[in-house]
Amino acid sequence: MTRARRTGPQGRQPTIKQVAERAGVSPMTVSRTLAGRGGVRPEVQRRVLEAVQELGYHRNENARSLRPGHRSGLIGVAITNLGNPYYGPFALGVEEVAAQFGRRIILGNTGEDADREAQLVADFIGRQIEGLIIVPSASSADHLGPDRIGGLPVVLASRRVYGLELDTVVLDDIGGAFRGTKQLLDAGHRRIGYLGNVVSVFTGQRRYSGYEAALAEHGLEPDLTLVHRSQQDVESAGAALARLLELPEPPTAIFSANNRNTIGALSEIGRRIRAGTDPGDLPALVGFDDIELADLSPVPLSVISHDPRQLGAETARLLFRRLEATDPIPARTFELPVTLRTIRP
Repeated sequence: MTRARRTGPQGRQPTIKQVAERAGVSPMTVSRTLAGRGGVRPEVQRRVLEAVQELGYHRNENARSLRPGHRSGLIGVAITNLGNPYYGPFALGVEEVAAQFGRRIILGNTGEDADREAQLVADFIGRQIEGLIIVPSASSADHLGPDRIGGLPVVLASRRVYGLELDTVVLDDIGGAFRGTKQLLDAGHRRIGYLGNVVSVFTGQRRYSGYEAALAEHGLEPDLTLVHRSQQDVESAGAALARLLELPEPPTAIFSANNRNTIGALSEIGRRIRAGTDPGDLPALVGFDDIELADLSPVPLSVISHDPRQLGAETARLLFRRLEATDPIPARTFELPVTLRTIRP
C-alpha cells in the first residue's frame, strides 16, 4: 500500500531524520545508503529508497559548504535543448537580472524528457537553489507540485503547465502563427505545409492553433498529409520537408513552428538547389523564431521575431519579485508580443 507523500513543517523539504523515521532506520543508515556506501543490507536499502521517494526527499549537496543563515546565491535554470542557439540569449537575460540581485545561475538540460527534468530539478534542490526558472518539457509535471518542491519559488518560461499555479512568461504563439500563416495565404498559397514539434509541447499546441485559425479564416481546413508535428531537431525537420516535397502535389509554402524546424527546412531546400532544383520550384517559408544567417535564404522567408533575452529577463524579474516578497502573492502569467518580419520577399 502506497503511503502518502509529505513535506516537512510549514512546507519545508523533508529532512534526513524524517526519512529515517519513515524507513525505521537511523539517520546514519540513510546517509550511508544515499552515498552508495557498503554495509547496508539490501532490504534496508529498499526501505530507505522507498521512504525517499514517498517523502520527496532531496539530498542537500551544499550543506557542508553553507554556514547557518547564509544563502546559496544560486538560481537553477532548466532548459530543453542546450544545442539550440535560442537558449544562449535566454540564459543571458536570466543571468543579467540575477546579477542585479547578487545571484548566480546554474544551467541544466532536460532534452525534452520529463523524467530527466524531474531528476534535474531534484539535483538543483539538493544544491539549495533559492529559485527555479524552467522551460517545462511536458504539459504536466508532478515534480513541480508543492508537495515535491515545498516553498521553492518557480517561474515557467515559454510554456505553461496546466494544473499548477506558477508564475509564467509565454509568447504570443497563437497570434504569431496566425499572422505568419495568413501572410502566406494572402500571397495566394493554399497548400501550406506545417513543420512543428511534438503535439504534447505547449508551444506546439498553440502555434498549430494559430495555423489552423488562419486557414479557417480563408475557408480551409488543414490537409493532414501536409502536417508533420514530431520534429525535435534539424535533421528530422529536413527529412520531414523532403517527404512533403516528394508528394504528388507538394506544398507551395511551409509554416515552421520553431527555429530547429526552419533550419532543417532550409537545409533540405539548399540541398535540392545544389542538386539542380530551381529555387522558384521550392516552397516559400515562414518560421517562428529568428535564425542566424536568415538573409542568405534562397527562397522567400519571413520570421516571427521576438527576443529570447527579453524572455529570460522577464522570467527572472518575476522570480525575484516572488523572492523579495514578504507576503503571499498570486501567480501571474505574462504574454510577450512577437512581430512578423520579412527577410526575403
